[in-house]
Amino acid sequence: MKATYYSIAAALLLLSACKPTIQGEAPTKGNADFSNYVAIGNSLTAGYADGTLYRSGQLNSYPNMLAQQFKLVGGGNFKQPLLPGNFGWPGAKRVLGSTLSCDGTTGLGPVLYNGPADTAGSSTNISAQGPFNNLGVPGIRCIDYTLAGYGAIAQVLGGVGYAARMYPNPLTDKPVDIAARSNATFFTLWLGNNDVLGYATGGGEGNGKGGGQPADISPLITFEASYRTVVDTMTAHGAKGVLINIPDVTSIPFFTTIPAMGLVLARQGQADSLTAAYAMAGLNIKFNVGANPFIIQDTSAPGGMRPIKNGEYILLTTPQDSIKCRGWGSKKPIPKRYVLDATEVSNVQTATANFNNVIATVAKEKGLPVVNANAYLKTLQSGIKFNGLTFTPAFVTGGAFSLDGVHLTPRGYALMANEIIRVINSYYGATIPSVDITKYNGVLFP
Repeated sequence: MKATYYSIAAALLLLSACKPTIQGEAPTKGNADFSNYVAIGNSLTAGYADGTLYRSGQLNSYPNMLAQQFKLVGGGNFKQPLLPGNFGWPGAKRVLGSTLSCDGTTGLGPVLYNGPADTAGSSTNISAQGPFNNLGVPGIRCIDYTLAGYGAIAQVLGGVGYAARMYPNPLTDKPVDIAARSNATFFTLWLGNNDVLGYATGGGEGNGKGGGQPADISPLITFEASYRTVVDTMTAHGAKGVLINIPDVTSIPFFTTIPAMGLVLARQGQADSLTAAYAMAGLNIKFNVGANPFIIQDTSAPGGMRPIKNGEYILLTTPQDSIKCRGWGSKKPIPKRYVLDATEVSNVQTATANFNNVIATVAKEKGLPVVNANAYLKTLQSGIKFNGLTFTPAFVTGGAFSLDGVHLTPRGYALMANEIIRVINSYYGATIPSVDITKYNGVLFP
């Protein structure tokens, strides 16, 4: 474009004379009532990050971010069952620190926080401070929501009192009853992740076709019945809200950080020695210079082992020193509990699709919008850009996922908050401003 100097000057003079007042669009609530916003969900809703729950994580939860934006359109106070400190409960959080591997290599990686242990009082029942608006409970499954005494059961079986600390009667309360007492005018509902996640992060050791244990995939019929009960309860008195579906867990850093082709051989002699060793064991497994697939345990394969295939995953919890110094994945197979094989991946993806179909069906019946977290978080694969920042699913450096490889960083939770706001604005005709992601941290470097 070739604008002349005098035309630019004239335009500036005109603007100066007019002195217009430029204002952004005023926030409006549309046809929703945000005066009592309640968040229903699990660890993602609670603000869990870096392998545990801690106070600043709760303060940086996506529901708390939403609540602050809702205040611009008539939203009320948002009360959370805050922990006393930032050490982490029940265990220490992960932070980036200096690491020393078995081969003497130093580096920077996740280590347990060794700062002040400010967790005293974390297990104390604080229900008298309620009712709470953030009802996110780490570890809770959708099928647990109709279970009487869930708070006490989870505390005894799992040793964790997340629910017990904020339920008035942990021995008898059902989570859905706690939700009912909240009297929400607006709610977000993100349940179902743990109905798949425990099976996946356990390397598929549980029942992949439906079972009642935390390491199992939840039965579809039980999931649907419980999900419908929760939504019926929350909408019984006219509350509006949004439902959030279940992401594909195999796309998160917990499963994608250790590459299947991660066995890198620098010399031909290494490749020849491994090939010969497997040939002596009667196995036709060949190795080459460069990238090779790791060897994994598979009881159905000859010799009980085979190379990992594309689309199968090695878990982030796999001991790195065992790969580096003990021959895991090369001289001996990586144990099955650290691998999600093709059958197990299929079980996870089938269950996720089935559960998401339930969510979509219930949403349509109830006239509620769905935040497609499954599709949205997959866009991280190509990078999500915001104000000059780019977010990816890369472990540590991607900015979106915390140091447990499953839960989000404050910036990651801000991304989700904005996607939820986008859906609310579109469906309810609101004009709620987005969260400023740059105000929140990703993974903190020492």
